[in-house]
Amino acid sequence: MQRKKFRPKSNRNKAKASEKPDYQSDKLQTVTEQADGIRLNKYIANSGVCSRREADKLIEKGQITADNKVIAELGYKVKPGVVIRYNKRVLKPEKQVYLLLNKPKGFISTTSDPDDRKTVMDLVSKACEEQIFPVGRLDRMTTGLLLFTNDGELAKKLTLPTHKIKKIYQVELNKAINQGDFEKIAEGLTLEDGKATVDDLAIVSDDGKTLGIEIHMGKNRIVRRIFEHLGYQVEKLDRVAYGELSKKDLPRGNWRFLTEKEALWLK
Repeated sequence: MQRKKFRPKSNRNKAKASEKPDYQSDKLQTVTEQADGIRLNKYIANSGVCSRREADKLIEKGQITADNKVIAELGYKVKPGVVIRYNKRVLKPEKQVYLLLNKPKGFISTTSDPDDRKTVMDLVSKACEEQIFPVGRLDRMTTGLLLFTNDGELAKKLTLPTHKIKKIYQVELNKAINQGDFEKIAEGLTLEDGKATVDDLAIVSDDGKTLGIEIHMGKNRIVRRIFEHLGYQVEKLDRVAYGELSKKDLPRGNWRFLTEKEALWLK
């Protein structure tokens, strides 16, 4: 069995929690957007009115104007200086925000809970005025890195199976893993919903109970299910890296804004 250091790359672009970068810079827009303007449905969605798909319906119904002229063209591009209105209300895109939380256990990864349990939103409620939401989920007892944003397009991209963003976890088991099970996980297990492929696996403690696992799959509770499938109980599970983002200089329960460079990497 492999016994080695299992450490994600350190994050050299750390940002103080109180310093929110201007994510609206030209660097975060595509070359096409800079030259031709932003598609109207994206402009409406970024203004917090509705989703892009719903924005298309508003355009088709003639409820959107540009400089007081009704726009019915779905591909219309909004250029700088043009005033967009919806029901006489001037729309201004909300600034995009990207925030990283080191989640403690005991919080659920939803924006609200009908049973009034603690949610991750309680931890970032005072971070910014923009309405952010968590990207993906960590279950209630799992700790570690969780991304927040109001960039719906990016959130959708990051959660698509085809995006395959790298995630690294530290797992503490109730007993030492044996050679055979280690090899089964490393080679890929077949679970009830298909094969679970692991990108890297290593034992990081002398007693064989603590492992590092790198995986890009986004299936629900995938890491816990991999070990439970072989009869192990996961006593602690901590996400220590999300892509190129790490927990360096981010204590448990704290958050920070991503740097512009990190936001660019995500996009």
